[in-house]
Amino acid sequence: MEIPLGPEFRVGIEAAIRAQTIDAAWQLFSDHEVGSLEPGKLADLVVLDSDPLQLSPEKVGSIAVLETWLGGRRVPVGG
Repeated sequence: MEIPLGPEFRVGIEAAIRAQTIDAAWQLFSDHEVGSLEPGKLADLVVLDSDPLQLSPEKVGSIAVLETWLGGRRVPVGG
């Protein structure tokens, strides 16, 4: 059994996704080109086998990446 470190600092799934997307892009002063899917921005994204918003928090870590897209082009998963 895993024991979470700092459970009082947990965030919800939506906040975790934002932290890895638009909020991270903002911190890097790159939110004008990455971090969300909008016309004119680079289409960097992953296609997952499950919707993280529909899973229990304990199962989010088991989501598999099916596809990876960088700059609007599909690249091999893990590469």
